[in-house]
Amino acid sequence: MRGSGFPSSTAGRRSKWAALAASAWIQCAAGASYCFGVYSPLLKASQGYDQSTLDSVAFFKDVGANVGVLSGILSSAFRARPWTVLAAGAIQCLAGYVLMWLSVTGVLPRPPPLVMCVYMLLAAHAQTFFNTADVVTAVENFPDSRGTVIGIMKGFLGLSGAILIQIYRALFNGNPSSFLLMLALLPALLTLLLMFFVEVHNTNGGCDKKFLDVFSLIALTIAGYLMLVILGERVMTVGSEARIVIFLMLLLLLISPLVIVVKAQTKESKILAEASCHDRIRLIDDINSLEVTEERRYSQLAAEGSCMKHDHIGPDEMLCDNGHERCSEDKFLLQRGENLSLLQAMRTYDFWLLFLPTACGMGSGLATVNNIGQIGGSLGYTSMETSTLVSLWSIWNFLGRFGTGYISDYFLQLRGCARPLFMAVTLAIMSIGHAIISSGFPGSLHVGYVLVGVCYGSQWALMPSITSELFGLRHFGTIFNTVAIASPFGSYILSVRVVGYIYDMESSSSSTGVRECMGLGDFISRLYMQDYKLLL
Repeated sequence: MRGSGFPSSTAGRRSKWAALAASAWIQCAAGASYCFGVYSPLLKASQGYDQSTLDSVAFFKDVGANVGVLSGILSSAFRARPWTVLAAGAIQCLAGYVLMWLSVTGVLPRPPPLVMCVYMLLAAHAQTFFNTADVVTAVENFPDSRGTVIGIMKGFLGLSGAILIQIYRALFNGNPSSFLLMLALLPALLTLLLMFFVEVHNTNGGCDKKFLDVFSLIALTIAGYLMLVILGERVMTVGSEARIVIFLMLLLLLISPLVIVVKAQTKESKILAEASCHDRIRLIDDINSLEVTEERRYSQLAAEGSCMKHDHIGPDEMLCDNGHERCSEDKFLLQRGENLSLLQAMRTYDFWLLFLPTACGMGSGLATVNNIGQIGGSLGYTSMETSTLVSLWSIWNFLGRFGTGYISDYFLQLRGCARPLFMAVTLAIMSIGHAIISSGFPGSLHVGYVLVGVCYGSQWALMPSITSELFGLRHFGTIFNTVAIASPFGSYILSVRVVGYIYDMESSSSSTGVRECMGLGDFISRLYMQDYKLLL
């Protein structure tokens, strides 16, 4: 019996723990948009693009990967069947990247730049479908630990770029066209294979936190392993045999959540087996009765507008003895914490108070990572140091997504600290990180980049959690994807209109005709060298 929480013939295969593991694996392959730097040189050379045209393709990538309103609407429409959302994402991923691969390999005639932008938009837009289905299902299955499971889902998405690059280096190193084909096939086929395990199970297990903690430990281990691999690749040469070994070790770590699935399902089956048959039937009846009552309650409120009939009743009053609603209380519940539609949510102050800090936090974070090459050059960092920071960005991103989700759950449940407080704290720390980067002191970019990366990832864990708590779960996918539009919006304002404008205003033309900006660190080093030459 699906959704009842009791064992069935498929209990060993289909459970909320199997759904969590399947969602995590899908997330590990869903972040193909983070790998644009790997195949962008091939795209530029094969299509004869200049840098402006390539940047236009990248912009469509960012829009496709962040604007997920359609996936949210589909998720709300097929709330009980998340596999439909995943299937739609798999089709888009396959179609978009296959068309790009056929274009760069010459099988198809060279498309106009606008058509290539559409290919890129289609391919990147698949990420929002994967992400929406996985996050919404995880929150529905673990409502009491929504911060933790959102952190896990968003964390694996943040790590997916590093994971896909490790697969590419082990199997297709030096062949970016094959990498494009891999991006078309791997996420799509993996999703089609696992999508029927991703479903909602209305169960409440007493051992959820214990097994979620172990699952979280596995995620941290994978992140630590990838960080060691990235750093090791910067200090030593890694051969093809070593890359195969690295890949196999990573594969074992990724498969390890299967142990948690088996143990958790076994534990829950034993707990449920101890209940008598009478208790089970009564519990099922109670759950079904409660669901029917709640659906009827909110349907009547929406259809009849009954809140207007009881304005004289105080806000502290609840239900009458005869079961009629006291509207002042219900009006408040419908405004905050209950199942609002997108239009209802957008008419509240809470929506826009969440949209604005999201635009500031995610926009400034993207502005930093998109301009890290120019920032590093202005501070006197070598290209090797800058590329290492770019590689480690996914690790800092993961730590922010996962860590803040877990910590916010802990303080919310044990200390009563609301999640918006953590959003304010992370935004303040991000401001400190930007100030450290702008100081230009030795090591400032490393320290500031860590702070900005962790706090940027934190926004992706906090924003969906706060959205679900403010507006409910019925239209959660639609609402949080709409709030996520703040990310490209903030990036455009801060990166193009602020950072780009200031850079062009402060930069000077070099001997090669390229406009460069000399920061404090580079200025001091050049001044020192000039004084040293004068002394000689």
